Amino acid sequence: MSTLSGLLGGAAAHLEGRARLGDMLWAAGAVIALALVGARILMDVLKKRAGVDVIALLAIGGALLLREYLAGALIGAMMATGSTLEGYAAARARRELSALLARAPRVAHRRDGVDVTTIPIGAVAPGDRLVVKPGEIVPVDGIVVGARALLDESALTGEPRPVEKAPGDRVGSGTTNAGAAFEFRAVASADESTYAGIVRLVQQASASKAPLARLADRHALLFAALSLAMAAAAWGLSGDAGRGLAVLVVATPCPLLLAVPIAIVGGISRSARRGIVVKGGAALEALARAEILLLDKTGTLTFGGPRVTGVTCFRSIEDDAEILRLAASLEQTSSHPLSAALVRAARERRLGPSFPEDVHEAPGAGMEGRVDGRAVRVGSAEWASQGAPLPEEARAFRRRASRAGAMTVFVAVDGGVIGALTLDDPIRPDAPRTLRALRRGGIRRVVMVTGDHPLVAEAVGATLGVDRVLAQRSPEEKVAAVREARAEGLTVMIGDGINDAPALAAADVGVAMGARGATSSAEAADVVLLVDRLDRFAEAVTIARRVRAIAVQSALLGMGLSLAAMGAAALGFLPPAAGALLQEAIDVAAILSALRAQRGRRGAGRPALGEAMSRRLELEHDQLIPMLDRVRVVAERIDHMAGEAARAELDALDRFLRERLLPHERADDAEVYPIISRLLGGEDPLAPMSATHREIFHLARLYERLLGELGPRGPTAADVQDFQRILYGLHAVLRLHFAQEEELYSSLSERYHAEAPGEPAPGALRTPPAHAMRPGRARPGAADRHPARTRARSPRTRARPNRQDLGYGSTRTRVLAGRAPRTRRRTRRGPR
Repeated sequence: MSTLSGLLGGAAAHLEGRARLGDMLWAAGAVIALALVGARILMDVLKKRAGVDVIALLAIGGALLLREYLAGALIGAMMATGSTLEGYAAARARRELSALLARAPRVAHRRDGVDVTTIPIGAVAPGDRLVVKPGEIVPVDGIVVGARALLDESALTGEPRPVEKAPGDRVGSGTTNAGAAFEFRAVASADESTYAGIVRLVQQASASKAPLARLADRHALLFAALSLAMAAAAWGLSGDAGRGLAVLVVATPCPLLLAVPIAIVGGISRSARRGIVVKGGAALEALARAEILLLDKTGTLTFGGPRVTGVTCFRSIEDDAEILRLAASLEQTSSHPLSAALVRAARERRLGPSFPEDVHEAPGAGMEGRVDGRAVRVGSAEWASQGAPLPEEARAFRRRASRAGAMTVFVAVDGGVIGALTLDDPIRPDAPRTLRALRRGGIRRVVMVTGDHPLVAEAVGATLGVDRVLAQRSPEEKVAAVREARAEGLTVMIGDGINDAPALAAADVGVAMGARGATSSAEAADVVLLVDRLDRFAEAVTIARRVRAIAVQSALLGMGLSLAAMGAAALGFLPPAAGALLQEAIDVAAILSALRAQRGRRGAGRPALGEAMSRRLELEHDQLIPMLDRVRVVAERIDHMAGEAARAELDALDRFLRERLLPHERADDAEVYPIISRLLGGEDPLAPMSATHREIFHLARLYERLLGELGPRGPTAADVQDFQRILYGLHAVLRLHFAQEEELYSSLSERYHAEAPGEPAPGALRTPPAHAMRPGRARPGAADRHPARTRARSPRTRARPNRQDLGYGSTRTRVLAGRAPRTRRRTRRGPR
């Protein structure tokens, strides 16, 4: 402030004709600046740090010796404003990190009977019943009790839509109450809660210097030496000490010292806004240069938990929903993971499970009890059938499932096996798209490292197109695989479990799926994804590469301008005073360039699918995809049915095609595709999708014509072959078509979130797609209000009824033509 006052005071004195007083004020300002810079250099020397402020020190001292008082005052003022500008730029670059730290809760409201008292957050203990008022931050992790809660998780995950939590659902600390006050029971202390862990991660993110920043420091010293040499040469060759002084005045390593770290911190801050915590600049800079990617399978490429993905009825295809409802009603009293999956599926489909009676559970086999007065048994085929022979359809189903290698649960009602449920650990819908994006971004090799069986791993690897599959790897063997990969290039490892932590620590960059992964993996990782979505890693790589490019561009811009100015000063075209002003302009230009790292790419925020249309499409697919298997089931059944029964099945399928499926496809072609075509641009970009529609309509017409030619006694043997040919073809086309549509709709819906985390463009989707939600969270009734939130997953990741009965035992993956494999860990239904 004093240097700036001296500069302004001296200028005012000169304007009033008091030149001597003005020079004295300018000299005073320069002397103060000289003292401050000298003190800073001394502090750097004491801390054994190399300082480049020696150039400024020599420039100010030279200005005083040569009586260039204005230049000295300008240099002092510019040093002061430069420090202020540096502080402002750094604070702006790290504002997202600072916001995460600043919003950490300090107090909690504890309920004791009817009294509610405010206590320090450190006094909260597991088991306390806490109250969160509207707009407050959840202080610790807990379980919702009483009324439902509506939470805003955007500060942690970047997802803008509030999430509803039902009683019994877990809430994480750091989220904001976006609805009415609610109560929850604490399950952890403040230090052990989610948000405290995130705060620790954020603090680590600010602690380290990136290799690029350290390189900039070394180059700044070289630049300082070059500046001194040029100043000495200009003075010696011209005999004019003023030229040497002018060179020192415009010689500024600030673009290197400021631009690079500001760009790095800006990138870390932008990543945090998207739910990606990068633990320091070194991790971000390494991520930008990554070449080899290793991924765990379960919980990383797959969701990591069982899900009901198919229902098969052995009596009538019209009773699928009732089979699931009865099974879920019985299983809701169990804490087994498979039971939770059944209950969640029933609630998502709004089937309304009833409360069971006389429930008995046999560990490793299944459960039995009464539901709505009916005797229900759920479990292995032997348990459900009570040792009696299975019906022919159930045996055929079991044989097909055995070949496919998948998991099933059989359901018996009143002593008869009536159907089976399929559970699966589906591949994440965003996994194929993420891997393609990473390859386009510079990842040249993708390796899947898993502890699963080789058949399971190879199936998943083939579906996703990875370059190599390493199966049945122990944690020690995963570390060895990482070290082997590091010999070939800079390596990234992604995992989510405790067994992945050593490999994450061994990799050049360890990435943890921290939204639901183990604490140990998050602590060992260099990057933590706070939202349970693999595509955020691709976004992290994009941000890292862009930040590194901006840092290099900003440094080269500033240093290039500085060298040009130094050349002009050495030739006598730039006096010292003007050089001081130009030096500050160069610093500002470099810093403004570096601040681009905090923003998204230009052109982001393009209009995406509107929220209403996205939800409509999601809901329609949710309703239709489970019914697509009717096509295949009818094709499988008709050769084992009597003529009249076969005719009834064919007629029911005809009604489904005419009343549900074909109107949906026609509406897509007429209403949805034109809108998407305008978003994508170009000449008819969805022509291949429309061609698929035409094939669907063609096969449906063939089916209708063949059905119209049937006699009252049903199909003959020749008719059965024709029907099976048409139906198997129709089923394959529909499965592929729905998978393509879901990936297309998902990519369009996520475009805004991936590219423009700021203000949305008109019509941009504000609602995250369903697979952005954490799996394994059943919220009764949530589907009524937010159908997209509880939608089923991509058709490529939905399992189908031809499953293997594994007796609640070990599980594997199925591989069927045109379908994604289903994977899971080996599990045992043990004691509850």
